Parts: sequence; structure tokens; C-alpha cells
Amino acid sequence: MIAARCSHFILSGFILISCKMVISANTGFSVSVYDVTSRSIYLRWLKFPGAFSYRVVATPVNTMGHSLSAHFSDFSFVGALASLAPNTVYTVKVDAVDKNGIMLAEAQTMQLTAPEIPIIEQAYSKLSNSITVEWTAVAGASSYLLTAQDGDSFIETSIPDSPGTVTGLKAATAYKISIRSINSGGRSQPSPTKKTKTVLAAPILIASSPSFDSIVVSWRAVYMAVGFFVSIMRADGLGSMLKENTTNTSLVFSRLDPGTLYTIKAHAWDASGIPGDDFTYNQRTRPHAPADIQVAFDSGALQAVISCMPAEGALSYVMAAHSGTSDLNCSTTSSSCTIPFLECGSEYSLSVIASNEAGSSIPAEAVTFKTVPCAPERITIEEVQPGNLSVSWSNVDLSDYYVVFVKSDDGLEVHCNTSQSQCHFQSDCGFTYFISVFAYNRAGQSPLGDIFNHTTAPCCPSDFNPVFVTSDTVQIVWSPVRGAEMYETKAVDRSNKLLCNDTATICTLSALQCNTHYNITVYSFSEIRGSNTSCASKQVTTAPCSPEVISVSKDTLSVISVHWLANNDKAVYIVTAKGEAGIWDCTSAEHSCTLHNLPCGSLFSISAVASTEAGHSLPSYSIPLETAPCCPGDLTVTQVTQSITNISWSIGTGAKTYIATLESRKAQASCHTLQNRCLLGCITCGTNYTVSVKAISETGLISDCIYRGFSSSACCPSGVKLYRLDNNGVRIYWRTSEGSINYITDLYGSKGNFTCTPSVTLSYCDVTEIPCGDVYTVVVSPVTDKGSKLTFCPKKIYSGNEAEVLALPSQLRKGCV
Repeated sequence: MIAARCSHFILSGFILISCKMVISANTGFSVSVYDVTSRSIYLRWLKFPGAFSYRVVATPVNTMGHSLSAHFSDFSFVGALASLAPNTVYTVKVDAVDKNGIMLAEAQTMQLTAPEIPIIEQAYSKLSNSITVEWTAVAGASSYLLTAQDGDSFIETSIPDSPGTVTGLKAATAYKISIRSINSGGRSQPSPTKKTKTVLAAPILIASSPSFDSIVVSWRAVYMAVGFFVSIMRADGLGSMLKENTTNTSLVFSRLDPGTLYTIKAHAWDASGIPGDDFTYNQRTRPHAPADIQVAFDSGALQAVISCMPAEGALSYVMAAHSGTSDLNCSTTSSSCTIPFLECGSEYSLSVIASNEAGSSIPAEAVTFKTVPCAPERITIEEVQPGNLSVSWSNVDLSDYYVVFVKSDDGLEVHCNTSQSQCHFQSDCGFTYFISVFAYNRAGQSPLGDIFNHTTAPCCPSDFNPVFVTSDTVQIVWSPVRGAEMYETKAVDRSNKLLCNDTATICTLSALQCNTHYNITVYSFSEIRGSNTSCASKQVTTAPCSPEVISVSKDTLSVISVHWLANNDKAVYIVTAKGEAGIWDCTSAEHSCTLHNLPCGSLFSISAVASTEAGHSLPSYSIPLETAPCCPGDLTVTQVTQSITNISWSIGTGAKTYIATLESRKAQASCHTLQNRCLLGCITCGTNYTVSVKAISETGLISDCIYRGFSSSACCPSGVKLYRLDNNGVRIYWRTSEGSINYITDLYGSKGNFTCTPSVTLSYCDVTEIPCGDVYTVVVSPVTDKGSKLTFCPKKIYSGNEAEVLALPSQLRKGCV
């Protein structure tokens, strides 16, 4: 058994295995391959104990070649087999032999030899850093290794097939070129060298454009160069190419197109006339000077827009304006530019230069232009007489005429166009006029100078009227007037004067005398022009004086009379009673009036107000008024026992407590309560009573309320006795009270209930056919007018074993006869 690390090869349709090391499974003896060439295999093995020598045999696999062998002493652990066939798989066996020639152990491996040594056909250099090699292909080679050697240094490059190029070389340098073939078994020996020299390096160009139609090209000297070739042509391919051969290191190309990009190519050649690398450089010529320069002046901004025809190849423009006092310029990538901050009243000389990456053009032909005149100065404004304004100013250089603009603060504007230095305008009161003066020439309008304002005297308010008048206060309201910043209101009577100053169009004059005539004037005022004292006045009468309520009297429960004091002229008085129940009022031109139908149980506040054509007075001080509480409704009287009665009623508005009374000729019963009900005792039966309730307020006001009469029920009968009859019956007997009263008799037992009602004239009642052997409860009750019987009369117990009925505390059983 042999274990090995192997590689697979495909050769002539057979799969071959190259084993780098093979170990005998029995002895541990091993062999490995450490180098392979086209015709040699180099081996290494381990020393085997007892071995006297080692025998190596190489046998080709699947070919007709002969086996080759070699012997090595026991001191040798490496060996080589030469004279092998290239690109051939060999079985290599190593035997360990003792001194008697007996094989102690063996190990073997399979190895592919490298391909045949290739032959270089030609080698040449087209670029200064590389050499290209061509060779004949070798059978079995998977790739090739190119080597370029310069003295002790060399550069190797792996190439798949011919031709191949080795790069990274030095320019104008001779190299020894060799090549090896490679397969999976190894690489061949180097081929015979071929000496080849790299071409010259390219000259490094530097170019510039000193003018719009020329380019200067220069470069440094190139090693081993004896001459240079330089060509130039437009980058867009238009036009013809210019060529120059020279031994110098600079050239000048002229009569070129302005602002145009040119492509420049150059190479050097050596003494053999072999050209070196090319170098390409792009250079643009400077632009031509701009033409057709135009100036557009903006008088409002004091700036000029400069434009020109675009120059070929120009990337930017510099436009400069020069005057005796200033130099201004602007830069732009377009063919127009704005120069700001020009001075008014000046003449400028304009120059324009175009530029690109090559440099600047010569300046264009100079153009001159004038700016607008400066704003007029020393402006004066006079109001010669009210309604007429005069505006004057000093003359301005370079101006052709003047325009004066007068704009009022309401937006209305007028103007005056003149070649003189003065204008006249009409004016109105209360206006502020803003005045500006402009000078003009062909360039346009002068800059805005100082804006002057003139304010005329404020107008007088004329539509003021009192909008609210009380006894001591007048409120005056008027419409705003032009020019007024503040108003002064003056009120004058025979002996007093009141003033009110305010910025609002409303004024309240207080502390006036009620029912008094005043002359009121409203003056307008401004800080600039002061007060307008020619304003007219108006007469105003203050409101009447407030009345004084002196008494309030109650004529009846719902009628109230009110009396007051007042000293107003032609005043009408309105008396008002206000409360939660509502508002009641009465009106009179005298000193009293009456309020009707005030509701019961209510609180009111009584006040009076005087009214004249001038307005209403302040109300008088209020006087409280309380009406008597309302009588309760829904009165109900219910008899509880023969001597106790329950009275209830609904709550009366304004009532705090109640006194309920039952009164007859014989007696009287009453109760005082916070509730809306009470129990009255000591009532006599069969008696007619008068029912009344007094409703009392929290302050003690009383309403006497009388209701319909009440009759107490008839008295319960007394002396009730029972007598047994022959027919299993019973006679109930009683004593009646005075008067004609109906009675009803009820017997209640476990075997039945029985009732009898005698006539009014009888005081007994018979009940027949009563079942025997039972105990009965007997009740004799008066019947009311409504036909109901009283429920509180006493009950009797009856048993038939006795001769007559007795009032006993225990039940008695009725026996059968």
C-alpha cells in the first residue's frame, strides 16, 4: 500500500497522477520530488536503516521510451535523473538495497516533466516601458514565463500564449529577454536570451497661449534623443494639421484660431531614427477681444448692464468702468454683466476683456457713457397763503429738466414738469404732503434725494354730537378729521369751564351740572401746526337730575304708591319695581305714581328715573319692598279620630311659617308650624268649623287666608247592647246623639260577615240567620254625608250564651238555641 499527496494530469486521453511523496505502507520508506525541468527530475528520500545503496528507476507511462536508472550510495539522500523526455509522465521508483544487493524497502511516485524549452522568434519595443516577445508554441505548455534582465535586476511576467509583453521597464534601456514553458509538472529551462532595447520616453510638453492666434510649446530634453517631432491641430478635427521637426526644446505655432482648443502631440527619436513614446497635450488659444459692446443704464439703481457679442472660447469676461473719481468692474461667465454703484453726474469709459484658461484677451475698443444727473439740493417749501404751496431748488449739472412730485398722505399724487427751478401746488387742511424733486437727462432719472414733508393746519371737527348724557356726564363723539393728532373739548356754562384733551375722537365731560345748558367746542391739534382755533361750537343740555324717592306706601296687597322729589324742567319720571318675579313700572310727570298688580310673596327694588329730551337721569337710590306672602292652596282637612283632625296645604310663595285655625261657636283649635301640615286636637264631633291659615313671611308680613267650612263627623253611638232573637238572630241597640244620623252595623266572624242599616228614626238593627258556634265583633258607625262610614268607632265582642250583649275584653262564643 502506498499513500501519497497527488496531482491529476490529463495527457493523451489518460488521467495521470503526480505524487509529491510516496511512503511504503510496510516500511515507512518515502520519496518526494523537489524540482522538475524539461529533461530532469530531482528527488529526495529518507535514510533507511541497513541500506547500503539506493537505486532509482524512471519508467515512462503510456509511451514507448526506455527506462532510465541511477545508483546512489547510502550517504546520498537526494538524486537526479537526467536525459528524460519533456512533457512526459514517469513512474519513479527508489529501492533501498543492502550490501548483498537485497532490496530492503521501496517507494515510488509519478511525475510529469516540464515542457520543451521554447525558442524566441522576435522581441521588440513599441513603448518605452515594455517589450513584446513572439515565440513558437510548445506542446503541453499551459503558460509561459517572460523574463527581462537588466544587469542584476530582472522583471518576470506570466503569459498564457504568444505573443506576450513584459512591462514596468526603463526607457531607452537594453534588456536580455528569455522565456520558459510551464505545465503542472514544473517549468522548463530558460530559452536562449535575445537582447532588445526599449524605445525613448515621450517628451513632457508645457504649452501656453501668449496671444489669441498663437501657442508656445516647450519640453525638457529626453535621454538618448537626437530630435523631436511636434504636431498641432484643432481638437474638433476641423482645419489642417501643422507639423514640425526640431532638435530644439520649444516651438511657436502662429496664425491659429482664437479661443480654440488644440491637440498637440510630440515624440522623440534616437540615433537610429526609431521614434519613442507619444505625448499629447491640449491647449486653448486666448479669446479675441470682445466686439459690439452695448450699455443699458438703470437710473433707479445707478447701475449699468454691459453686454457684448460672445467671444469664441471665452469662459469669463471682466467689464470695467473708469471715471475721474472711481474705478468699478464686474466679472461674469456670460456675455453680460451689471456694474453697480455708479456715481450720478459722471462720464465713464468702459473696457471689456474676455478670458479663458489660456489667459485674457486684449481690451475691446473703449466705449464712453454718461450717468443720470444727481438729485437736486437746497429744496425749500413755503406756504405763501393757506391752500398754496411753493417748491424751489438749486440747479443740477447734466440735467435737462426737472419733475416735482407732491404726494398727499391719502395717496393722491400730482407733479410738475419744468425746466425752471420752482413749482406751485394747491393744498388742503389736515394733509401732510411728501415732496420730492428729480432731475432728468437722456440717461434717465436722477437718484432719489431727500423727501420733504409739509403739514397743513388740521381741519375742525363739525359732526360732533352727544351720544350719551347723564345728570353729570356728557359723552361727545365725532368723526376723525384730517391732520388732527389730538383734540381739545371745551364745555362752558354761565360760570364754569371744563376741558378734555385726548387723541381719541371721543370725550367724556364729567362733573357737569345736571339739567344745565353748555356750549361745547371741539378743537383739533397737531404738534407740527398747533391748534386750529377757528372751530365752531354747539349747545348741549345735560340730562335731568336724579329724583329722590321719599316714600313707598301700600294701598292694598297688590297696589303700591311711590312718591319722590325732583327739580327738573319738563321731565317725565319712570318708577320701576324690579325683582325675581319680573319688572313693573309706572310713569308720571308729577311727583308720584302707583304700581298695580304686584305679585304676593316677592321682593322688589323700587327706583325712579327722570327723562327729558336731553336724556335720562341716573336712577334714584333704590328702596326695598316686600309684598305679603301668598295664601297656600290645596287645603285638605282630614279627621283622624273623633277628636283629632289633620290639616295640610301647599306651600305659599314668600311664607316662612303658618298658623292653621279651626273655629266654631263652641271652641277653637290652632297650631303654629314651619311645615305645610299640622294636627289639631280637642275637636268636637258633629260640629261645623271655620278653617283659616295665616301665611307669615320671614320679616313678619302676614296674609290672612280663609277657606271653606269644615264639619266634624257625627259622634260614635254609646250604650251598644245585643239581644238574642228566636230565629237565630241578634238585635243591636245603641243610644244616638242629637240630630238625624244614619248608622251602619257590622258583625265580623269566622263563618261570615253581616251588615244592617236601619232607618234614621231607629236606634237598633236586627241581624238574622247567624251561624251558631262562633264569636262576633260588632261595630256601630255613623255614616257621613258622602256615604262613607267612620273607621274609628269602638268594637264590641258578642257570644250567644248570654242573655244580653256585654262589653267584655274577651271574645264570647254564640251558642245554638
